[in-house]
Amino acid sequence: MPVGDVVPGDPPVPITVWAVPAPRADETMSDAMGVRLIHNLTHPSGLVIDLTAGPQLARAVIAARRRSHLHAGRHVGWGREPAALIVTGWPATAASPVGFFQRCRANLVPGGCVAVLLPHGDVIVPVDVVVAARQAGLAYLQHVVAADRPPRRGHQGLLDIHTDVLILTRSTTSAGQADG
Repeated sequence: MPVGDVVPGDPPVPITVWAVPAPRADETMSDAMGVRLIHNLTHPSGLVIDLTAGPQLARAVIAARRRSHLHAGRHVGWGREPAALIVTGWPATAASPVGFFQRCRANLVPGGCVAVLLPHGDVIVPVDVVVAARQAGLAYLQHVVAADRPPRRGHQGLLDIHTDVLILTRSTTSAGQADG
């Protein structure tokens, strides 16, 4: 595990552990992950843009009575209204990660979040994602690790981590300038 500044200049980012099942091989997340994302990162009036593979986020949006642009498997616009949350797998379908995050930022309300779900294992990919997001004007807010079993107090052991979720936000400042 890296020690010190992974992304120089950013304040330390909190890491949270969510005990949720692993996704199926052809899907971005499990049903439980979709529920956690919706309930932790949205308000009932917030719009959600779904760029994931599989119906899990759509089910969570419907169950929580949120509004959404459900995009999985379709080539449609991002909508005319800015979203409170955009959820995507990685790599994004865009050719340029910075360009993808610029589009995300343009489609977020101030304070809105982008949740990027990554298969756990490669320590370089999260850094690359954060650097591209930062270049697009998004700030690194939180890191969630998803594991099949929760950690138990008093027991040393390894978590069975299957997914890293990087939470990025459209902050009030970008590269020292006010957000517009």
